[in-house]
Amino acid sequence: MMPRHNEHLESFKKLDKWIKESQWSGYDPYDIKSLSWVRSIARKANGNKFYEGVREMLYELFLLFPKTSRKLFAVKPSKNAKGIALICEAYLNLYRVFGSEEYLELSQKALNWLIENCSQQGDGIGWGYPFNWQSQALVPANTPNGIVTTAAAAAIWEWYKHTGNPDHLATCIKIAKFLASLPKYQRNHGEICFAYTPLFQNYVHNLNLFIAEFLMKVGFETENSQYLDLSKKALTYTLKDQHNSGAFDYEGPPTAPRFHFDHYHTGFVLRMLYNMWKITNQQQIKESLDRGYEYYLKNLFDGPIPIFKPNRKFPIDIHSIAEAVNCLSQLSPDYPRGLSKAISTLDYGIREFQDEEGFFYHTIFKSRLLLFTPRKSKIPHFRWGQAWMLNAYSHFFKATQAQN
Repeated sequence: MMPRHNEHLESFKKLDKWIKESQWSGYDPYDIKSLSWVRSIARKANGNKFYEGVREMLYELFLLFPKTSRKLFAVKPSKNAKGIALICEAYLNLYRVFGSEEYLELSQKALNWLIENCSQQGDGIGWGYPFNWQSQALVPANTPNGIVTTAAAAAIWEWYKHTGNPDHLATCIKIAKFLASLPKYQRNHGEICFAYTPLFQNYVHNLNLFIAEFLMKVGFETENSQYLDLSKKALTYTLKDQHNSGAFDYEGPPTAPRFHFDHYHTGFVLRMLYNMWKITNQQQIKESLDRGYEYYLKNLFDGPIPIFKPNRKFPIDIHSIAEAVNCLSQLSPDYPRGLSKAISTLDYGIREFQDEEGFFYHTIFKSRLLLFTPRKSKIPHFRWGQAWMLNAYSHFFKATQAQN
C-alpha cells in the first residue's frame, strides 16, 4: 500500500496548526484524576466492589463529558514536559525531512523550554508530570520520573547528534546521572529493573528499556562502563521475562504474571529493543525483537485498527494509533512490511479520530452507561494525543521519504 502523500500532508498540517495555536498547553487523561476527591475514591476502590463501581462510573462520565467535567471541577490546561519533549523531537525530524527552518526554530524553542523547566536531582536532572498522580503511592506534581525524563532525553540526544554541541552532551550526562540513580530491583546477579520514580520501586518493562536504551547511548558515547553495565542488566531482565509467544507483560518479576499485553506499551518495548539492537548488533536482541514483532502484528491489530489487547478491541485509543504508526515506521528499515500497516492505521486514525479543527480525539470506548455502545471522547489531550501524533507523523514521513 502506497502512502497517499497529499492526504497525509494535509492532515499533518491541520494538526501542526492546532498545536501551534494551543501554545503547547492542554488537557490530559490524568489531570482530572489528580483531584484529591477522585484519588480518594480510587484508593477506596482497592478491594472494595462498591467503590470500584463508583470509580469506573466516574471515569466513564469523564470520558462521556470530558470538557464539561473539567470545566465543572476547574481543571485547567497545562504545559506537560513529555508533550513538549515529543514535539521537540518531532520538529527536529520534520526539519530533517522537509528542510523548513520554521521546524528547526520550533524544535529549538521546545528544547529551550525543556532546559529551563528541568528539576535538579542531586548531580542529575529530570522532568515530571504537572499534576499529582496516584500509583502505589501519591506522586506529587512535577516529581521527576523515568518516563517523562527519557522522553526529554530522547529529544536532547537528537539535538546533540544533529549539532555535535558538547553542551547538549553535558545535558544528556546529567540526565543519565538521574536515571542511573533511580531505585533498582535486582533479580539474580545480572538483572535489574529500574523504578518509575525515586519514591518507590516498581517493575515496568517499557520504562526499564527506555532507561536502558538511553544509558547505553550515553555509555558508549562517553565510554562510561557503569552506564553500559546498568543498561546490560536492565536489558537482560526484560529479555528473560519475554513470554514464549513473543509477548511482553506490562510488569515483570517479582510481580506475578498478569498477561497484560497491551498495544502501546508493546510498541514502546519493540522500539527500544530495535534501537539497542542497532547499537550493539547483538543476535539475542534481534531474536527477541523478531518474536515480539510477529506477536505484535498478529495479536494487536484488527485490520488497520490497533486494538487494546489480544481478544479485546476497545478502547481504541489515539495513543495506540500514534504508537502503531511510530513503531512500524521506525522499524521499517529492517521490517519493511510494517510500513503498509502504518499507512492503513494512519488512514484509519485520520478518518475516525481527526476533528475538522485538526486535533485528534482521545478514544473510542464502549459505554457501560449506554448499553455498551461505542462512543467517541472528543477531547484534544495534548500529551496523550496531539504530541504523540505529531511525533508519529515525523517518523512516518522519515520512513516514507527513505522508501521513496
